[in-house]
Amino acid sequence: MYPTERRDALLRVLSQKGFVSIQDLAAQLNVSEITIRRDLTMLQRQGMVEKVAGGGRAAKSTSELAFMNKRVLQQAEKTAIAKRALSLIEPGMTISMSAGTTTWTLAKWIKPESLATGSGTPVAQLEVKERRSQARMKRESLTFVTNSTNIAIALQANGWRDIHLTGGQFRTPSDALVGPLAEQSARQLHADLLFLGAHGVDLEFGVSSPNLQEASVHRVLMERAETAVLLFDHTKWGGRGFAHLAMLDEVDVVITDASAEKDGDSDPHAVEIAELRRRGPEVIVARAETDDT
Repeated sequence: MYPTERRDALLRVLSQKGFVSIQDLAAQLNVSEITIRRDLTMLQRQGMVEKVAGGGRAAKSTSELAFMNKRVLQQAEKTAIAKRALSLIEPGMTISMSAGTTTWTLAKWIKPESLATGSGTPVAQLEVKERRSQARMKRESLTFVTNSTNIAIALQANGWRDIHLTGGQFRTPSDALVGPLAEQSARQLHADLLFLGAHGVDLEFGVSSPNLQEASVHRVLMERAETAVLLFDHTKWGGRGFAHLAMLDEVDVVITDASAEKDGDSDPHAVEIAELRRRGPEVIVARAETDDT
């Protein structure tokens, strides 16, 4: 049984029975208790289950967490991903950014001084165009498009001036702008680079969102971008949100984090990453500075 299939089965058991002990889950799914604990931890981070003493239970609500709650999760991983993403940005670019906490983290790191000094280790070469000069970035040299009010505020706080919001209906809990107006304005724009977040990433289901309207706007942003860069931390692996957004071979670059367990095991998502590379996207793996804590 693949990890994604196992987690789906685990969710079905919890939804049917409510609370189930770790021992019973391990027996039913024919895996170790350590594996069950890891699965419960991942699913709890996605807001799908609640870990309790000795076992787990279905979350009281399967809806997504609010932006204010999600932004404090996996902060080290999101920061590592953001730093690697910085070196894809070139002077003069128009950059679109989908709503999400990982893209919001990146927005906080997009500063003229960070881009000028080339923060982060240089990433593998993209085939889109040759790297431009690393001359000092001016605030006027980047244009931003986003359907996230939080991202727009973060960019403005860093001194950027050319920021365009799509407009549309304000949606909670993601604080995203969605609906026909957002889609219409997004269709009229072109971006060199899209930074795309995800609610879930699955090898078969692809990239997903918890909401149809949000997925629709983000899909338009993809269609209007020369290069789509998918940003997600390891807790999103195996997740399947309500709305399909794109298949993984539709994105050009993937930046995720190394998720080696603290007990010394190898990266539990090495198989998924290897398969993703075989499918075509350039895959960049960032390592959080707090991995050893």
